[in-house]
Amino acid sequence: MKLISFAALLLLALLFTSTYAISPTGAPGPSPASKFGCDKKCELRCSRSGWRDRCLKYCGICCGKCNGCVPSGPYANKAQCPCYRDMKNPKGRDKCP
Repeated sequence: MKLISFAALLLLALLFTSTYAISPTGAPGPSPASKFGCDKKCELRCSRSGWRDRCLKYCGICCGKCNGCVPSGPYANKAQCPCYRDMKNPKGRDKCP
């Protein structure tokens, strides 16, 4: 009886672990922002920002959501990228720097 319950428990454990497979590297896949080359675009966009770390963070988020569209320079008009321009934070202010 104990052998049957042990075998059933082992079978359930194997079934559970095979359904929730872990990636071999353990690292998450590439972010959407890196796929579009957002790092370099945001580096240029935030090059003159006083809040550089925050600027790079939000620019990367916006760039990934807007499929790589970022205004071309630190003071470029946001109208170059309507998606980037129209994204707002919960308070209704511009999300993208």
